[in-house]
Amino acid sequence: MQNEPLMRNIALVAHDNMKGNLVGWCKHNREILVGHNLYATGTTGDLLIKTLGFRVTCLQSGPLGGDQQIGARIADGLIDLLIFFWDPLLQQPHDPDVKALLRIAVVWNIPVACDLTTADYIITSPLFAIKHLGVRPNFKTYLNRNIENK
Repeated sequence: MQNEPLMRNIALVAHDNMKGNLVGWCKHNREILVGHNLYATGTTGDLLIKTLGFRVTCLQSGPLGGDQQIGARIADGLIDLLIFFWDPLLQQPHDPDVKALLRIAVVWNIPVACDLTTADYIITSPLFAIKHLGVRPNFKTYLNRNIENK
């Protein structure tokens, strides 16, 4: 049923300089987030648990593979939304992992918010609260083409 309320699986990631923004955003939106499954990388997850007081599944720190763990969950269809407050003014030692995470979210048509305003737009959208028929890409033709070319 298209208008059925549902629980979203939301990944929360923030670079060091952006953790305060993400924690503040989550605190402000606590009543919305409490009804969803939250996943976060390392320190960000620990901060969110202390601040929000409810369950957050903590993965590895970003530089230790947490970004890739979230990316794998996106590819497996286990994450519905990525909130990733990355620092546009500071190069990260794991920038290739960051780019890969953002890329995989786009490949699998997962909404991504990289700033406060976009995050607010997404979670206040009427589509956020219902079973929206988002299109999960079908890569069968792409995969078959690659097999045929070998």
